[in-house]
Amino acid sequence: MLHLRVICPAEHTERVLAAVRSHPGAAHVVLVRGGALEPAGDLIEVDLAREAADEVLAAIRASELAQVGAVTITDAGTTLSERAEQAEESAPGDGDDAVVWDELIARTGEECRLSGTFLAFLSIACVLAAVGVVTDSPVTIVGAMVVGPEFGPLAAIAVGLVSRRWLLVRRASLALAVGFPVAMLITAVAAFGGEWIGLIDRVALPAVSEVSFIYQVGWSSLVVSLLAGAAGMLSLTSAKSAALVGVFISVTTVPAAGYAVVAATLGDWAQCASSIAQLAVNLAGIVVAASAVLLLRARRVGVGDQMPTREML
Repeated sequence: MLHLRVICPAEHTERVLAAVRSHPGAAHVVLVRGGALEPAGDLIEVDLAREAADEVLAAIRASELAQVGAVTITDAGTTLSERAEQAEESAPGDGDDAVVWDELIARTGEECRLSGTFLAFLSIACVLAAVGVVTDSPVTIVGAMVVGPEFGPLAAIAVGLVSRRWLLVRRASLALAVGFPVAMLITAVAAFGGEWIGLIDRVALPAVSEVSFIYQVGWSSLVVSLLAGAAGMLSLTSAKSAALVGVFISVTTVPAAGYAVVAATLGDWAQCASSIAQLAVNLAGIVVAASAVLLLRARRVGVGDQMPTREML
């Protein structure tokens, strides 16, 4: 179940109540007249079956209410109520298949912003990957995969492409276009520092090692990135965030960036180029698969006509 809280001027209250109470997937409708002080208005709260959320948000014209009040969507958590069970049974479709577009757009929008935190996590992940390359440690490479925050912008690009929110696409693309070069530059500084103090020997990288999969581009790389993108988008749209950990571990975006830096530092330009190619294949594969899954899920649950198209401010 999801919990919907609406703050709206009094003139919108009856329309919102009528839309909410008429939907079989709604339960526990609460109205507090004059309950909101800033912005002033009435407070309406309701629990919704996940598969009913998009229809209810469209019916109450959530985008219009957001301009004069506020609309908040949160997870209702554990709900002990027969009425809630009836609402979930009465709502058309299945909760795991439901795509709540406003929630998805807001979530990916938050995770795609270029910020100091994003740059810090990406830089730490790239340095970890470089350490894994130098020490020939797959465990360290896996750690770098988990730390890397790049799936957020990649998912945002897919959501932006499908919902035609070009501002979201631009923001996410900017985060990746700036984030990876900055992280790789910081990793290069760390690599040169490691050479200077003797932690890294200036020798060619071995052709066969435990982490050579990072730069070996092939059909398997594309297949893995496509599967990871599909699994990641399924996880986001079904609110099963635990599955994202598997996505992070399966793709070699950050490790490829770290490997490219180490190879360039050691003058091994062939492996550097292969690592960059691996990075490009993984980034493209994730976006393509995530977009395809999102399109298929939207058509399957029949929300194509309700798909938001307004620009995100």
